[in-house]
Amino acid sequence: MNKREEILKKHTYKISQMNNGKWFTYLPDEEKKRVQRVRNTRKELEDVVIEYWKEQMENPTIDEVFEEWNDRRLELRKISKSTHMVYKQVYDRYYSEFGKKRIKNISPDEMCDFLERQIAEYDLTSKAFSNLRLITRGFLKRAKKRKLINFNVEEIFNEMDTSDNDFHKVVKEDYEEVFNEEEMPLMIKYLEKNLDPMNIGILLMFVTGIRVGELVTLKHDVFDGNTFKIRRTETRYQVEKGKYAYDVKEFPKSEAGVRTVVIPEDYEWLCSKIKLLNPFGEYVFINKRGDRMHSDNVRKRQYLICKKLGIYRKSPHKIRKTYGTILLDNNVDKQLIMGQMGHADILCTEQHYHRNRRSIQNKTQVLSSIKEFQVQKVN
Repeated sequence: MNKREEILKKHTYKISQMNNGKWFTYLPDEEKKRVQRVRNTRKELEDVVIEYWKEQMENPTIDEVFEEWNDRRLELRKISKSTHMVYKQVYDRYYSEFGKKRIKNISPDEMCDFLERQIAEYDLTSKAFSNLRLITRGFLKRAKKRKLINFNVEEIFNEMDTSDNDFHKVVKEDYEEVFNEEEMPLMIKYLEKNLDPMNIGILLMFVTGIRVGELVTLKHDVFDGNTFKIRRTETRYQVEKGKYAYDVKEFPKSEAGVRTVVIPEDYEWLCSKIKLLNPFGEYVFINKRGDRMHSDNVRKRQYLICKKLGIYRKSPHKIRKTYGTILLDNNVDKQLIMGQMGHADILCTEQHYHRNRRSIQNKTQVLSSIKEFQVQKVN
């Protein structure tokens, strides 16, 4: 009886008695929006309603399966609130219509066709599609575990008719990705002349390459001499449209992110400055209200400095790319690079963080110094 009442509560339409004594209600319908159902007794009508909702519960929509999968991963602490939010945003972008379909009614071919169409309709980059593929594989595996589908999930992705040429290519110029040889000294000089807490933080990023989320979660107890430990990072999640909350995750972005970072000798004085920042508080970097500084605060400050100095606007992550480029350009030992950057593989640094910082003048000098490109004098 309890189960019966629980199912009837799902029914959104009123159950009413007609003038002729019969009972009627409506049931949802995908084509007509709703259809009427009439029976001689209330119990007979309730049986129809219960049968309908039992069937729906056994064949949920793709939306419902995704929500259950995403919420469950958050509940089990497999993902953070910020990741939960990102997954929801990715899902809503692509599945707004397709997600209304019943999971048991979807064939592997239909799912495969849907994914292929998203690439063309949204002109996706390979990275954007990888996010779509990640959540799709996730909720389909959950559906498989619940015995809602019986096809092989991996075969969908193996059967997709795609190649690298199908994805949109984003070309970013070096000046967009790193601070060049002329810009970085300007930034450093400005930061050193205006040493408030936020600028000290930005300067620390320039000389260590740490992530902005790692910066704003630093505590005094992680500093030792000219080194400090990375043990946590910041995550952001949406609480309502346009409003976000920030949490401290007691673990960096990856296992490789757990590391001890070294500050160069000429910038050891930063450690003394940092000791004076919120010395009796928990976190090093706080705002004027005494609250922990957020990554968005640092990002906005950096944009303002770039504008003030006439430098192309670059985010804190571009400081990190600049740092990685400098280490690679100076042929620093690969293990040291990986340790400073918090990368598990040097290929990650080389492929995603190495850009050209030289000015045109310096590029010209380097190429002009090559013997083969010099005019040979004839005696």
